[in-house]
Amino acid sequence: MPQIIKKLFGPDGPEVTCVGLGGEGVLRTHGQNDQARTVIETALEQGVTYFDTAVAYAGSQSYLGQVWRARPNDRARIFHTSKSAGRSKNHALADLDDTLRTLHTDYLDLWQIHDVRSMFELDAIAGPNGALEAFVRARQAGKVRYIGVTGHHDPAVLTRAVEEWPVDAVLMPVNPVEAALGGFLDQTLPLAREKGLAVIGMKALGAGHYISPQAGISAESLLRFALAQDIDVLIVGCSSPDEVKLLAQIGADPNIMTQKEQDDLVDLFQPRAIQLAYYRGPV
Repeated sequence: MPQIIKKLFGPDGPEVTCVGLGGEGVLRTHGQNDQARTVIETALEQGVTYFDTAVAYAGSQSYLGQVWRARPNDRARIFHTSKSAGRSKNHALADLDDTLRTLHTDYLDLWQIHDVRSMFELDAIAGPNGALEAFVRARQAGKVRYIGVTGHHDPAVLTRAVEEWPVDAVLMPVNPVEAALGGFLDQTLPLAREKGLAVIGMKALGAGHYISPQAGISAESLLRFALAQDIDVLIVGCSSPDEVKLLAQIGADPNIMTQKEQDDLVDLFQPRAIQLAYYRGPV
């Protein structure tokens, strides 16, 4: 089985696979224990070392926790992330306690401030008794190794968080729609690199909506496009072992797109880019 390419998580961090199992797909469900366990175990078998989840992702933390409880050695060798959408210090700390308990682990490799959408939220999170205090405290206490911020709503908001907050990583959408629109890829990402943050990509497939065999747009081409950008990890939610295997296959041999191939793909999305960026929108 080909080995998935690994990259450093940030300038001085541990090595992680360039593709990770996202917390969407079958993991963002309830009552699908067998299917979720199969997807998680397939990711482990394929050599994936980056696992994503969040409090907001339905039963994903429980699914993962059940696997780690049965396979503690596997938990010890992977890079585990989660997120909290709590905007106050107390809410975020309560989320962290629940996350650690549910995942059957005593630390996270990366804990992220989830889905920041507005300047008002930024100010609340960074203000007195805001969530940022909880994240910094957790890192100082060793409950988490790294802290990060995520956003897909407004690139100006995420860029400001990258500029002002003492975070180690940023999670953002990386796909041809974003290349057409601008913001995340040409503003947030370069700033994150300048500041030495790890960069994680998401929404490469647009929840499957961007795949169009008629237009010649495949899951493989979208994954290759995302991995051609200056990111460390691409996370993808998967609903079946075959989807996990494709992700691992691309991660082992991404056959990175030329600039012309990237431009041609972006051109296909350009006419409807605003509508296709379904995850953006007014606050």
